[in-house]
Amino acid sequence: MKLYLISLLLIVIPLMESHAGEADVVAVKVVAQQEDTYRFDVTVSHQDEGWKHYADKWDIVGPDGTVFGTRTLLHPHVDEQPFERSLSGVKIPKDIQQITVRAHDLVHQYGGKVMVVTLP
Repeated sequence: MKLYLISLLLIVIPLMESHAGEADVVAVKVVAQQEDTYRFDVTVSHQDEGWKHYADKWDIVGPDGTVFGTRTLLHPHVDEQPFERSLSGVKIPKDIQQITVRAHDLVHQYGGKVMVVTLP
């Protein structure tokens, strides 16, 4: 019985610590600013739990994996879900027509829903 309880705790405790899941990108708006320069308005959904588990950034990534921009999120958004943040002045070469926006959280890192967006 004692071994059974220990085994059960080894399974349940990690699940309790990270039940917020991965950070998902749920909306992206792209606005052309100047030649080859864009503003991104990105909406992220993540069940932030506080300072130890929250969505801490999102990236704008080209088809070959090049990261063209990162918006760092400096605090949890426990009571603001989903939330939108913007990043301006992102330079992307003319030959790139689509980008991927991905979100990151402190526990799971990458792995949530991403969005592929065609540039205007």
